Amino acid sequence: MNMDKFLSVLPQFLILLPGAASCYLPAKNRMKYSLAKTAALCMAAILPCSVAAASLCALFSIDVNTILLPFLVLFFFLYRRTVDLELSCSLAVYVGVCAIETFPVQFSYAFDAWLHPSSGAAELSPEAALFRFGIAALLFASFAYPATHHFQRAVNSPGFSKIWYFTVALSSIFLILNVLSVPHSYRTLHAGRMLWIFPLFEAGMFAMLVAVYVLFYRGIVIILEHAELQERARLLEMQSSQYRALQEHMRQTARLRHDFRHSVRLLSSLAEKGDIGSIRAHLAEYETSLMESAPADYCANAVLNALFGYYRQMAALAEIRTDWHIELPEPLSISELDMAALFGNLMENAVAGCRTVRPEARYFCLTTEVRHGNMLYIVSTNSFDGKVRKGRDGYRSTKHGGDGLGLSAIAATAEKYGGSAKASNSDTEFFVDVAMKIDR
Repeated sequence: MNMDKFLSVLPQFLILLPGAASCYLPAKNRMKYSLAKTAALCMAAILPCSVAAASLCALFSIDVNTILLPFLVLFFFLYRRTVDLELSCSLAVYVGVCAIETFPVQFSYAFDAWLHPSSGAAELSPEAALFRFGIAALLFASFAYPATHHFQRAVNSPGFSKIWYFTVALSSIFLILNVLSVPHSYRTLHAGRMLWIFPLFEAGMFAMLVAVYVLFYRGIVIILEHAELQERARLLEMQSSQYRALQEHMRQTARLRHDFRHSVRLLSSLAEKGDIGSIRAHLAEYETSLMESAPADYCANAVLNALFGYYRQMAALAEIRTDWHIELPEPLSISELDMAALFGNLMENAVAGCRTVRPEARYFCLTTEVRHGNMLYIVSTNSFDGKVRKGRDGYRSTKHGGDGLGLSAIAATAEKYGGSAKASNSDTEFFVDVAMKIDR
């Protein structure tokens, strides 16, 4: 085996290491296994394959890309098995990293052509191969912070399948352009001013791709901020509704207090007559009036209380029987907006599910309780018609052709707080179980 050939080819396959690490940076919170186990799996897959592939290239003079491109396809399936991401999102991250990693290849060809002007065919020397690996490692270090602190937010946000697929197409264009523009001979780069034009062109392409990713991130941030504002507006509307209910309660209790002296006179008269049955009936009627006028008090948090009241009223209008037992930590240690989004999606889905069956079969049970001191458990059960759509990544919406965004949002919130969410169903009931950590 030609050792010089082997040493020049091996770093070209080892570029998969910083590339693999780059794929996991934005998905750090969505890894199925621990960091150590994931790193061990990647090393166990990449290192032996790199050595074997470099040996084949050295023995049989096989072009690196002939083996590298199929490797990239195979390693994508490994990536999919180790992250909990939608197909569109994982594909966008993987293809995006592959597109970025093609630029060190182009720069290394320009460097090698400058380093060895008399060389004919464009085959990277050991020095150029190490240069390529160094550029890839530098890119990894440069993108580590923005990937983990900014792009991670986009990856953790559900409901952007179409945007992710658009990103896949855009990254693929840059990837294909770089593959097609690989020089087959260094004589091409030494013709005219190509030795300088080629790296400048690649630098421009790289800057353009980075700008596209930044604009893509900013677009998602704007969409998320808009959705957050809408959620806040909806919560304010619910609080306003709760405030009006409180005002009505105050008016009714004021009337009851005003009429109370008449009740006292009546009760005194009945007592003189010894009519205990009439006294009990009057007191029961008075108590019923107080209970009917009083708005429900589910928890100490005003925002969530308004949210529960809003959906309880919605359920009542839809003739849905409700059985709710709400226990939440006080004070609320989880973000108020996150909790509102979680319960809002949970109750909206449950009410929508109940509406698919006849009124007499509609019921919605909701229980939340704190266990073990730092875990909040939420169990939701509602009746529905048994019709579901499932995809590889879980339940899909029955209202439209896309993913079930409500369930995805619930799972994302639970995972944000170190927990999990599981949805299941029988022929007549839909279940959602959520567990998440709380700080007390």
